[in-house]
Amino acid sequence: MTSRPVALVVSGELQHARLRGNRLSESEVLQAVRASGSGDLSDITAVVLETNGTISVIPNRELGNGSALDGVQDAPRPKLP
Repeated sequence: MTSRPVALVVSGELQHARLRGNRLSESEVLQAVRASGSGDLSDITAVVLETNGTISVIPNRELGNGSALDGVQDAPRPKLP
């Protein structure tokens, strides 16, 4: 577990060092992405390991202003116009 949420995928890219640091496999993250209904990592803004051990998937289409990512270590920030 972590003391604060951690981004395991940032802008469609797996963060391998964070996976290792949190003892997670790539397949566990990909399973969470598939379970969210997405088949392509490039459609994902972030996958977050929550403090309770669950994995949250935030697709690009659901990012909005990104406020739900406040407090997530190394979370992507939305591009402002």
